[in-house]
Amino acid sequence: MHVLRQILNLCVALTLVFHFLTPPALAASSAAIRAFDDLETTAQNYAGQSLIRAEFGDAKLVRADFSKADLRGAVFNGASLKEANLKGANFEDGIAYITDFSGADLSDAIFVSAMLLKSSFKGAIVNGADFTNAVVDRAQIVQMCKTASGVNSVTGVDTRESLGCP
Repeated sequence: MHVLRQILNLCVALTLVFHFLTPPALAASSAAIRAFDDLETTAQNYAGQSLIRAEFGDAKLVRADFSKADLRGAVFNGASLKEANLKGANFEDGIAYITDFSGADLSDAIFVSAMLLKSSFKGAIVNGADFTNAVVDRAQIVQMCKTASGVNSVTGVDTRESLGCP
């Protein structure tokens, strides 16, 4: 009985020590992420807005204005950004999976370390855009290299160099 009591006391002591030495767990909050799912409207105006880590799932944003928007870490999943204005937007560390940027103005935008797989850039204007360390399908890079030119005004990086154009 004496040994059992000592074991029980040891367990209680260890539990208390562990409880007071371990920092409290912080729950993740979805309040830090703004979701814009299944948007059906066109010509949305997000110009100059802070949209850090915002999520746009299956959003139809044809001709939307994201010029100079802060889109760092934002997610466009299956979104349509046809003819959208992303001129000067910062999409660093963002994700655009199966997103249509056809005819979009990406001039002077920052796509550093962005994941852009399965996205289409047909006819997109990429003059001055910085794609350093971005992950883009090879066929899309070849397409963008046909018209790419300029230097990004913020990062100072040549667009053709950031795309790895020949």
